[in-house]
Amino acid sequence: MSRASVARVTTSPGRDTSVNTKPQPDRRYHIWTIGCQMNTADSQRLGSSLESLGYTWADEPLAADVIVLNTCVVRQQAEDKVLGRLGALGSWRKERPQAVLALMGCLVGHRPDRRLAERFPGVDVFLPPSEPGPLLDLLRARSLDGEARALADAERSRRWLAQDSGGELTLPSHERGRVIGAFVPIVYGCNWVCTFCIIPSRRGAERSRPQAEIVRHVQSLVQQGVREVTLLGQIVDRYGHDRQEPDALARLLRRLDGIEGLERIRFLTSHPSFLTEDLIQTVAELPKVMEQIEVPVQAGDDEVLARMKRGYRVDDYRRLVERIRSRLPHAAIHTDVIVGFPGETDRQFRATYDLMAELRFAKAHIARFSSRPGTVAALRMLDDVPEEEKERRRAALDQLQQDVCAAANAALAGQTVEVLVEGRHRDRWRSRTRTNKLVFFDDPRPLLGRVVDVRVSWAGPWSLIGRAADVDGP
Repeated sequence: MSRASVARVTTSPGRDTSVNTKPQPDRRYHIWTIGCQMNTADSQRLGSSLESLGYTWADEPLAADVIVLNTCVVRQQAEDKVLGRLGALGSWRKERPQAVLALMGCLVGHRPDRRLAERFPGVDVFLPPSEPGPLLDLLRARSLDGEARALADAERSRRWLAQDSGGELTLPSHERGRVIGAFVPIVYGCNWVCTFCIIPSRRGAERSRPQAEIVRHVQSLVQQGVREVTLLGQIVDRYGHDRQEPDALARLLRRLDGIEGLERIRFLTSHPSFLTEDLIQTVAELPKVMEQIEVPVQAGDDEVLARMKRGYRVDDYRRLVERIRSRLPHAAIHTDVIVGFPGETDRQFRATYDLMAELRFAKAHIARFSSRPGTVAALRMLDDVPEEEKERRRAALDQLQQDVCAAANAALAGQTVEVLVEGRHRDRWRSRTRTNKLVFFDDPRPLLGRVVDVRVSWAGPWSLIGRAADVDGP
């Protein structure tokens, strides 16, 4: 395969594409990942597949024989970082002419075309989101010669269609024994074309993984020490809708709740229109499913929501929050908000501000509108809110959210909270509560992966500090 070609193989997302291949002595790989949790999961599976080919992880990118940039284009800033990273690899390409540089993810898109090769002549292979196959095929081909290579080429399509790993995943070696929480994709792509969002055109149509495959995936992670999984989907509560199974997520949660050794389950991101009563009740009933609901509102004005094509009104969202809190009084509701959407007036922004002040979210991801090529907003709407005004609105919401979080966390001072220990941060343990609050605490014992009660001694807006409740002291 030439460096200028665009490789694409049709396969099922989530399928383990690794097979036993002759190890490559002293071959190393590095994956640089930016963007969402789905990208993190994709990179993890790719790393696992590369190690099955005999490659080992390189902490230092420039020491690698294979470098993969797993990309994001949701905002221009993310795309700019990818372009900067590509530029920084120029000397590496010259010093290692036989090395492989791969571009993966949303910058490539689910239907890559040959213009990518013209735009990025230094890239050897392009991988659609969640599809490691083109890189693995290139590396296998380079390890073969003559008749063996011809046979591999002839059998490639049949092998991709026939292969089925059953969903199991072996963690990359540098993550084994260190990863306590893992992301597990359950539905790929998206059919809900919000006018600001580039994801449907980049990740393709909605595709739900079979439940049995997901269960085996989670079981394999638990056997390797993972204690918490977060189920992923662009619209996670639409899991199963493409299979005419609208209650599939609730049923999947019940199956995962029964896995021995698994401590916690989360899921994100939900859409207000598909977060059903049954799903809320399931969260309330299952002890391993955390009381954390991530459900973006995006704006607090009906006209803005209509232009965004969100499919609900502000009062619909308000009633949803009321239903969640009636079933889950201590639930943490996380949201996303976009400021400066085309046509957003100061009055409409104020409505968003007032809604956030009213609902008092546990966490809010606040972003300035960024016009993305190919979206309805870019094609049909004027990006008429000045950048300095967007920043003013973002900063105002950020300060409001900081005040809300500071007040909520202050109420926890002196209280005992249950946490799952994720790792070390300097001289303290880093952990999270059931509602995903970050907690640091002192304790000399080996507690990685353990569920611990921590008495909170200090509370800030973004984190808490304390000590294990079973340790004597102030």
